[in-house]
Amino acid sequence: MDIETAIRTRRTHKAYSPEPVGRGALEELFELARWAPNHHLTNPWRFRVVGPEALARLKQAAGPEAAAKFDRAPTLVVCSCVLSGDPVQDEEDLHAAAVAAYIVLLAAHARGLASYWRTPGILRTPEGAAAVGLGSDERFVGLLHLGHPVQEQSPPERAPADQVIEFLP
Repeated sequence: MDIETAIRTRRTHKAYSPEPVGRGALEELFELARWAPNHHLTNPWRFRVVGPEALARLKQAAGPEAAAKFDRAPTLVVCSCVLSGDPVQDEEDLHAAAVAAYIVLLAAHARGLASYWRTPGILRTPEGAAAVGLGSDERFVGLLHLGHPVQEQSPPERAPADQVIEFLP
């Protein structure tokens, strides 16, 4: 799949078949993510594949109402960014980690996998961070749901390009 097709056809999926994404496929996705551009080559992104014990801790921290959403996909990946303490570097690194997460989504799509980028509030709390092992020097970027799709998704409405572009003199 070429890059333009991947960008135009990737969709958010909320329904998956039960089989998890294999370790080899995940390693391929993370290998590609490390090519995200980042200033000073700090490689600030971290990916944690959530196993059953971590999932149980996360669901406990989230509470019964929010816990069900963690069961949507068979494979969950927490993406975070290691912070340096320098505000400018941290902002650049946070953006780089988001790009790395998007690379995972695009590469998964190119391999026929489905994905969903979520930012559940529980992962911005000390309890949620502890549940998945985020250090005090890390900032949560996204929870990536990955798996095999069970249905096709229609493209969402997008703003026309001329509404989001400005050419400055």
